Amino acid sequence: MHGQASLVDTSMNAEILSIGDELLIGQVTNSNASFIAEQLNTVGIFADTMTTIGDDEQAILGAFDRAYRTHDVITVTGGLGPTHDDITRAAVCKFFKTNLTRDDEALANIKGIFAKRNITLIKRNEDQALVPEGCIVMQNHVGTAPGYFFERDKRYFIVMPGVPSEMKEMMTRFVVPFFDKRGIGTSICHRTLKTTGIAESLLAEKIGDVDRLFLPDSGLTLAYLPSAAGVRLRISARASSRPEALRLIQEVEGKLRTMVETYIYGTDTEELEEVLGKLLAERNLTLSIAESCTGGLIADRITNVSGSSRYFERGLVTYSNEAKIDELGVPISMIEQYGAVSREVAEAMALGIRTKSGTDIGLSTTGIAGPTGGTPEKPVGLVWIGYSDKYEATALRFNFGDQRLRFKERAAQAAMDLVRRKLLKIGV
Repeated sequence: MHGQASLVDTSMNAEILSIGDELLIGQVTNSNASFIAEQLNTVGIFADTMTTIGDDEQAILGAFDRAYRTHDVITVTGGLGPTHDDITRAAVCKFFKTNLTRDDEALANIKGIFAKRNITLIKRNEDQALVPEGCIVMQNHVGTAPGYFFERDKRYFIVMPGVPSEMKEMMTRFVVPFFDKRGIGTSICHRTLKTTGIAESLLAEKIGDVDRLFLPDSGLTLAYLPSAAGVRLRISARASSRPEALRLIQEVEGKLRTMVETYIYGTDTEELEEVLGKLLAERNLTLSIAESCTGGLIADRITNVSGSSRYFERGLVTYSNEAKIDELGVPISMIEQYGAVSREVAEAMALGIRTKSGTDIGLSTTGIAGPTGGTPEKPVGLVWIGYSDKYEATALRFNFGDQRLRFKERAAQAAMDLVRRKLLKIGV
């Protein structure tokens, strides 16, 4: 990260506590913490500490005590279920020296869910409607365990279920609006520009010194976040108000776009398949796909988008040579002469799927996903991505390494980006 601000920080700080043995042993990925931190940031609360604790009451109470002494906002997720290892509620009562009381609305919600699912309600489930006295009850609109919101000693102690969908609903419906109305001071805003088709080092080289983008004391930062699909550029701004923070971000975004516009396919939560779908729909174009080494991953991503039937006609996984010949009309002589992983076959596959389906665009992949099967001439990681429309048939060569799943992900991303670039008339 570059360009740290010297702006006086009047925002609140937060600690995010996650409870559960399953998190400590790696059985479950802790996605809750990142979501909570992101949401708190939108209302000027900076999470500077994240802690994971097992299902041990003394450890939980110790973590509560440490967090409460050092942070303005403490969020807790996990341990609110109906089984013996769900001990968070009891720990909260001990920490605040309070008792449990039944919440009628929570009980009605639990009974309604069990009736709807035609499941017998037992006492263990009813007991989830017992909540610590003195808290604001955050009703669970997607599950059974309610959440607890304490405001004590100018601190906020927030307890939510560990089920991601239930936690997210409480954060977006209650927690974020609560702090947003308070207007606590410094606003922290983020904007993420998503790039693909360029390595992190080359991207940094093109952007150059961040002093060209903003002054060191401007309240702005820029972070490079690489992944298999591409590099995300996260612009962050701290300012006295949200509009001012957004204005600062827009200035930097404009400068970045002049430098690396062709590699930016979307922003924030946009995925490449969504962007590509919009481009196809806007142009009333249709797409069909013939996949070999990607095994249907491109078609899977394309159809993750609601309304994709408007532009996606079909996808075939033509994994074997026979499938390429029978389904796509690739000449056997071509495969014998050039091999299945070749420019010629990739182009023929793209043309074949376009012709067979009658779509405007045909897309194809053929490669060596590894970790075996490579040769000196055609190493593991080699992939040809074919493209065909009524004007041209072409193919591009890539090498995406010897990690099979990452290879497939990167090849699928590159294939969709090839179509995006063709539609936008960007050089490839």
